[in-house]
Amino acid sequence: MKQLDRLMISSFFPPFLVTFMIAMFVLVMQVLWLYIDDIAGKGLGFFLIMELLAYKCVSLIPMALPLAVLISSVMVLGNLAERYELSSFKSAGVSLWRIMRPMMFFAAGAMVFSFFCSNNLIPVANLKFGSRMYDIQRQKPALRLDAGVFNDDFDGYAIHIGKKEPDGKHIEDVLIYDHTDASKGRLSQIMAESGEMYATEDGGYFVMNLHNGHQYMETEPSAANANRSFPFVRTNFSSWNKVFDLGEFQLNRTNEELFKSNRSMLTSGQLKEAVDSLTMKIDRRRTSMSNQVANFFSFMEVDSTYLSSPDEDDDEGAPSQDEEEEQKDSTAQAPGSESEVPVVAPAATAEQIKLPGNAPRPVVTSTHRTFEGNPIKQDIDKPLTEYHHFYELFKEADQRRLRNKARSFVRSIHAHSESAMRSLDRLMESRVKHIYELHTKYSMAVICFIFLFIGAPMGAIVRKGGFGYPILISIIFFMLFIVLTIFCRKIAETFVLPAAMAAWIPCSVLFPIGLLLTVKAMNDSKLVNPDRLFAIFNRVFKRKKK
Repeated sequence: MKQLDRLMISSFFPPFLVTFMIAMFVLVMQVLWLYIDDIAGKGLGFFLIMELLAYKCVSLIPMALPLAVLISSVMVLGNLAERYELSSFKSAGVSLWRIMRPMMFFAAGAMVFSFFCSNNLIPVANLKFGSRMYDIQRQKPALRLDAGVFNDDFDGYAIHIGKKEPDGKHIEDVLIYDHTDASKGRLSQIMAESGEMYATEDGGYFVMNLHNGHQYMETEPSAANANRSFPFVRTNFSSWNKVFDLGEFQLNRTNEELFKSNRSMLTSGQLKEAVDSLTMKIDRRRTSMSNQVANFFSFMEVDSTYLSSPDEDDDEGAPSQDEEEEQKDSTAQAPGSESEVPVVAPAATAEQIKLPGNAPRPVVTSTHRTFEGNPIKQDIDKPLTEYHHFYELFKEADQRRLRNKARSFVRSIHAHSESAMRSLDRLMESRVKHIYELHTKYSMAVICFIFLFIGAPMGAIVRKGGFGYPILISIIFFMLFIVLTIFCRKIAETFVLPAAMAAWIPCSVLFPIGLLLTVKAMNDSKLVNPDRLFAIFNRVFKRKKK
């Protein structure tokens, strides 16, 4: 290894490690404040909290790596330029590209590691973190009995303690309302002068040993026993142990298989399979919608592509039970069905008349046409040209029935179409999110390499090291990246841009910026040349004066 490469690696690695740890700490604290309301007061152990933080740290690695590369590259090149070492290298014939080459290999390794974390480690970490947080959110707060306050942490009980000794064990003036049998009309109240409270060694039960008290039991008559009377029971005791089960305060582990279908817990291969599955579901739903409409029109053909696997198997896009029953009824009454078809079978005669459009039509002379067993009209011995519409051949009552059936068909088609569009919107949005998640795994890795060509030239141009200017410059570009990422995710979910294109827009915007900065740093040109700006302003003002 050459001295230049050793110098650059030894100068780049320590600030990279420090900035990576700082970025991880800031990002973890930001996430921790989001879940502090769910974690606080649940009596969680130290190791469980450390487990949650470890899972979250793994999921934040792809976000912290680009920031660390950006800050450390600005710091290293800024220190070299501030101490005129960069000028010495260039005067010796060493180009900026050659100086940055060890950092390029390091950034390439960070890019590979970022993709490895996104594809292999983060799905497992998100699965563990999501299942643990679900269990914590469902868990009750830790049991806490304070003096002078009613506590209802135990289901069916309300406990009031008048006074509690400093040791937290001896208590006085205890009042317990027992509503566990309230559904049966039994109400119980326990009063005691003093007592002790403690938990068993295994932590499974909470015991209150009460002394010198009374128990009052009252039974309220139900509707079936309204005429009966029940006794009021009062029991005196000198000592009584009341045991409560602490199982409801313990953390129950949920089966992690229930969370595996979430897109943030899938690898790139699984995301591709999910995208293909969602595409097939969308095609199946569209075909099903077309077939549903085709049932009402005889001139439309039914697509048999997905008849072997009907759309009802799709939970996301399946119509409700009421819609299915309505579909069956309306399909049975569709104009293409045999039982409800209005039959108009004229007895053709040899005489034909010419209608507009040179369309031959028969002259109606028979009275044997029927609709559901009823004659259409009494006097129909006149040519068809005198009728404005074919349903005028029927009687008024039959015309009303036809209009009602037509309205029913329209309502049914409209309901099916709205249901299909809602399910299609959900499926398409889910497909877009899966595609965006897949391409984000690659774009978050590539941005580590792009940030090197932004940070290193900026450090060479500003000629400032340390944690002052480098952090300010890095925050500006990193915030630009975060804003672009959030904006592109939103426009992808609203179908403004394809999801794959939206995922790569931040890289596409920052890559030309990095290329421009690198060219300027290699040519030793300033970031903003004030002489050119003054020259442009002078030209503009001269033209205005003329």
